[in-house]
Amino acid sequence: MPVSPFRQLVVDLMHFCQKVPGATVERSMCLGPLLAARQHCVPRPHWSAIFLKAMSIVAARQPELRRTYMPFPWPHLYEHPINVANFTIERRYRDEDVVFYAQIRRPERRSLRQIDAIVHLCKEKPVESVKFFRRAIQLSRIPWPFRRLLWRGSLNISGKLRCHNFGTFSLSSVAAEGAGLLCLAPLLTSTVHYGLFDGAGMLPMRITFDHRVLDAAFVARALVTLEYVLVTDILEELLNGRAAKAA
Repeated sequence: MPVSPFRQLVVDLMHFCQKVPGATVERSMCLGPLLAARQHCVPRPHWSAIFLKAMSIVAARQPELRRTYMPFPWPHLYEHPINVANFTIERRYRDEDVVFYAQIRRPERRSLRQIDAIVHLCKEKPVESVKFFRRAIQLSRIPWPFRRLLWRGSLNISGKLRCHNFGTFSLSSVAAEGAGLLCLAPLLTSTVHYGLFDGAGMLPMRITFDHRVLDAAFVARALVTLEYVLVTDILEELLNGRAAKAA
């Protein structure tokens, strides 16, 4: 069987991910109150929206999470001034299940409802009407050698361009399919992924990171901060939303 244009994009992605020395840190988070608060929300926000906002709050406070390793013209670190969250969406397009990427700029400045609406639109709108998906479709039509040059230029020439095109951090999950990602090949400095809740409201949360930029101890502390943000800022917003809805 021939490799479809979108599988070729995945091949391109893996080619560049292999150049990133990644490691993963995991923390079991006690999110029972957050889980209960979400259950009573109407409509229930997507978990991806919740975790995108929480991670953005953490990254806004810790600029190390907005840094990226740049090899050109000499090895250095670039720090982006704002968060650009990148997340994955699987859509059916022309008889093929395709994983697309979408972005949200400064999620920490948006309400959960606004972020959730963006995620919902990316899930439901016609594929070719979403600008991030159109970009992937256009890229898939470019012949292989020129496409690789575009990837390489976007990733390595300018830190600002890299963050604009690919984001400062990403979130990927298959929890909706009843499973979790144990490890992955990262492209960005940090990628958030998680497993499934157990009966006690515990959730395994993981960050896979670029070891050229961050160390494991820092990422472990970031996960502690992420859990704190989830059970304070995010929980408060969910509870306030419920109260406003009831009123």
